[in-house]
This record gives sequence, C-alpha cells and structure tokens, in this order.
Amino acid sequence: MKHAGIIAGIVLAASSIVATGALAKGPGHGPQVTFQELDADNNGEITKEEMQAHRKARFAKADANGDGKLSLEEMQAKAEERAKARAGKMMERHDANKDGFLSEDEMPKPRKAGKFFDRMDADDSGSISEEEFAEAKARMQKHGKWGKGKGSKNKN
Repeated sequence: MKHAGIIAGIVLAASSIVATGALAKGPGHGPQVTFQELDADNNGEITKEEMQAHRKARFAKADANGDGKLSLEEMQAKAEERAKARAGKMMERHDANKDGFLSEDEMPKPRKAGKFFDRMDADDSGSISEEEFAEAKARMQKHGKWGKGKGSKNKN
C-alpha cells in the first residue's frame, strides 16, 4: 500500500510539471520551464508547493484583467506574445547576413521533407499521385499527425 502512495506522488509531480510547462508554451506542447524557474527558493529541490506557485503565477500573468478566468482574448494575447518571441528567435538564428530580413536561402529547411516525400511516394516513381497523397493523409490522420487544413483544402 505504501508503494501506491509513492507512485501517486510521482504521477502528481510529473503531471504538475507537464501542466505548468503546457501553460507556459501553449496547448499541445511539453514543458518549457527550467528547473531554476521552478526552484523558487534555490535550494536545489522542487517542491509540490513551488510547482503549484509557478503554475498560479503563470496563470495570473495571462489573466490580464485579474478576474481569475482566462478569456479568449487573454489566451490569444498570450499566444501572440509567444508567436512574436518565436519569430524573433527565428530571425536571430537564421538571418545569416544580419540585414533584418530572411531571404528564401536563409529560411530553415524542413528536416524531414525528403523522407516525408519518399514515404508518400509509395511506388518510387519520383512523384506523388492523388491516390498516394490520400493514402498518406489517411495514415497520418489515423495517428493524429495530420492537422485539419494542413496541406490540403479538404478539412476532414
């Protein structure tokens, strides 16, 4: 029985970290918080209370009007803030000539584009037929990897 309490504590701690990170980064993302941010008293250990306090602070920061609830507008503002930060980091990383613009050559190249194409090209013909495209889309939807509207006008 003692083991059940320990396991429950581990699960609670892990879910708190994931929830705090997801709030920090947005839906569908894992933790984006550092150990140092959670270790509020800098003692080298994170307590459940520190994780809960961090989560509450993140929520309070997003709750612009302080009413204890997040409105759509507050969530959109937080998402816009994160998008601007990501765009700034992308510019810093990829603007090789530091002119404040990204040319097509400076844009990051998709890491898996070639492999993705090759998997879709089931008959190795060097092109993707409509049937191959539909089969690949169905496989990806089955595994939850094809977002609605991404890469297709058909929103299934």
